[in-house]
Amino acid sequence: MKFMLMMQAPRGSGDWAVMSWPPKAIQGHIAYMKTLYNDLKSAGQLVDAQGLAPPADARIVRANDSGKPEVTDGPFAEAKEFLAGYWIVDVASKDEAYAIAARASMAPGKDGQPLHLPIEIRQVMAAPEV
Repeated sequence: MKFMLMMQAPRGSGDWAVMSWPPKAIQGHIAYMKTLYNDLKSAGQLVDAQGLAPPADARIVRANDSGKPEVTDGPFAEAKEFLAGYWIVDVASKDEAYAIAARASMAPGKDGQPLHLPIEIRQVMAAPEV
């Protein structure tokens, strides 16, 4: 079973406040995330994991009537939280995905204490067999 685990950024100004942390705190946070990445990879559970650019760089694209892209700012003009990154994991059960999400939620923050980040979990659906 594949699941997408979506890490929400800590509350703040709607930008990635982590970048204003002291260097040692940033290094600790990144080290934690690298360890999680390597552990999931070693266990054969990691499909993909990426950090995302801040919301200021996000755009909404819709096709106009002629099929050409119309690009607008967005999607989170007033948001205080946003999707900061994700993991796609391949595990045997939802409980395994929940355990990985709980571990990711414990990433250390500015003061070295766990952030208890909210991690949204969605199962990756397979195409129906035809």
